Amino acid sequence: MQPIDSSSEITTGESRPRERLVAVVVTCNRLAQLKITLPALLSAPHADLAAVLVVDNASTDGTGDWLAAQTDPRLNVLTSASNLGGAGGFETGLRHAVVHLRPDWVVVMDDDARPEPGALAAFHALDRAGLDGLAAAVFHPDGTICEMNRPTLNPFWHKRIFLRTALGGGRGAFHLNAQDFATPGTRPIDGASFVGLFLSARVFENAGYPDGRLFLYGDDAIYTLGLTRAGFRLGFDPAVRFEHDSTTYSVTDRRIRPLWKVYYYHRNLLILYRLATGMFFWPVLLLILPRWLGRLRHHGGERRAFLRLLGAAIRDGLMRRTDVTHDSILRRAQL
Repeated sequence: MQPIDSSSEITTGESRPRERLVAVVVTCNRLAQLKITLPALLSAPHADLAAVLVVDNASTDGTGDWLAAQTDPRLNVLTSASNLGGAGGFETGLRHAVVHLRPDWVVVMDDDARPEPGALAAFHALDRAGLDGLAAAVFHPDGTICEMNRPTLNPFWHKRIFLRTALGGGRGAFHLNAQDFATPGTRPIDGASFVGLFLSARVFENAGYPDGRLFLYGDDAIYTLGLTRAGFRLGFDPAVRFEHDSTTYSVTDRRIRPLWKVYYYHRNLLILYRLATGMFFWPVLLLILPRWLGRLRHHGGERRAFLRLLGAAIRDGLMRRTDVTHDSILRRAQL
């Protein structure tokens, strides 16, 4: 697992060298998923993928030993002494990749997500002139669109989308839909998830890195929406396809599990809403707070801890405070 020579050119049958693409994968105690994702990445030719960096967020399930036994020279491993959360893992991994692996582009993903065969070649084949980032079309293994990874258009920046949202369109009004996924070509977006998101190295040089202190939830939306607001251009193209074998959400259990995630979910949403809504933030806040309090009914037996976490989340979200420690959140979650 030695870093490859980042000064060497990646040549193809074309007259010019391909841009150097590096993948960053964040993992924590999901070795079974990583055993699918890593081979899927390393099956791509060197011309399509120059290096893979796996950020191991202090896994205790044998992930470290398994990674140490891999022999592909493109594989690089960065092991954290503690769990930094998804946000901390991506910030740490991106900083390391840009400095040590010298990519032209970076593609990020969770350990349970991976490119479909040919996806990376499809990325290289696209005309990306003027683009700073590109989001892939992300599907569940059964072929259905992955809801949590649908790119977005901020309704507060687009009048027609705002009207559709206000008239009851809900999430579907400002997320790309099935027709967008089925229509060939690249179209602009405002925000995307950290699954199958390709970012040019110049983005990090000019806009910095995601905020790892967000720990979990919304860090990708906050970062990408911030990029768009700063003038960077993001696109979506369904020719680049990823699979996400996610089981995060349950249609039968409306609780946020484990309970400590209540804090990060609501705090980070407040930070995101302030970024997205601008001058409309306070009216929007009056609409969402009663809905959040309504979630209390799903947490019978732990309502006091839920309210404690929600109250801290609202306070810190309004203050845009991200310097709290994860240990302090775990203490607040105790019943």
